Amino acid sequence: MNLGAFSISLAVKDLATSRAFYERLGFTVTGGDGEKYLMMINGTTIIGLFQGLFERNILTFNPGLAQDTARVQDFTDVRDIRASLVADGIEMATDTDPDGTGPASIVLVDPDGNPILVDQFFPRPEGGRE
Repeated sequence: MNLGAFSISLAVKDLATSRAFYERLGFTVTGGDGEKYLMMINGTTIIGLFQGLFERNILTFNPGLAQDTARVQDFTDVRDIRASLVADGIEMATDTDPDGTGPASIVLVDPDGNPILVDQFFPRPEGGRE
């Protein structure tokens, strides 16, 4: 199972203040709407800054995205990841349509209460499962 690029999604109080702080650490903006969220990168380290969109920090994986943020053509679809996790007895806190084909996401929670988001931006890869 390939979960894709890893990032930490941070719940921030003030997006502009957080952006300025992380820019001083060498991060640059790579995406986002600039009002509620920003995606930032430093080398292969990715962080998301999210103001008012969720209460806790979230571990995030993006199938179809490499750690350098390049799109990957051959990847494990989020619905296949979901099927594997459910078969192993892991419950979904937020689920997706297992028969869908477009972008989708799931959320599971680790034993310590940390939410894990698997967020796929792209349609199911050609040929299905990896």
